[in-house]
Amino acid sequence: MNIIIINGPNLNLLGKREPEVYGNQSFESYFRDLKQKYPSVNLDYFQSNIEGEIIDKIQETGFSYDGIILNSAAYTHTSVGIGDAVKAITTPVIEVHISNTFSRESFRHQSFISPNANGIIIGFGLKSYELALLSFL
Repeated sequence: MNIIIINGPNLNLLGKREPEVYGNQSFESYFRDLKQKYPSVNLDYFQSNIEGEIIDKIQETGFSYDGIILNSAAYTHTSVGIGDAVKAITTPVIEVHISNTFSRESFRHQSFISPNANGIIIGFGLKSYELALLSFL
């Protein structure tokens, strides 16, 4: 099974950025742990702060992977393009958010990804990624 995690802007700063919201662990460290816990899954990871690169990666993997776990971060609330890319592919997508976006600023309550995602997992910290992964197993 081939699953890719695609992370959007500022998630490269996990472990340093707003630890009260996002925790103290880097994503790279978490990803290593996740790969060790699920050795039978071929897990890939991609992160970009650039909207077009995220769209390119969705299109590149969206017809050949078994699943995409997508945390488009702030682009969730602004990017019609990423939402359209998710709609255009055949690979199932689970939208993930580390924090509970509904307990934050009102602009974070809108998602251009959700209408096209197969499911949404929010608010469980980094564990949200594992919960998304389990949905594919």
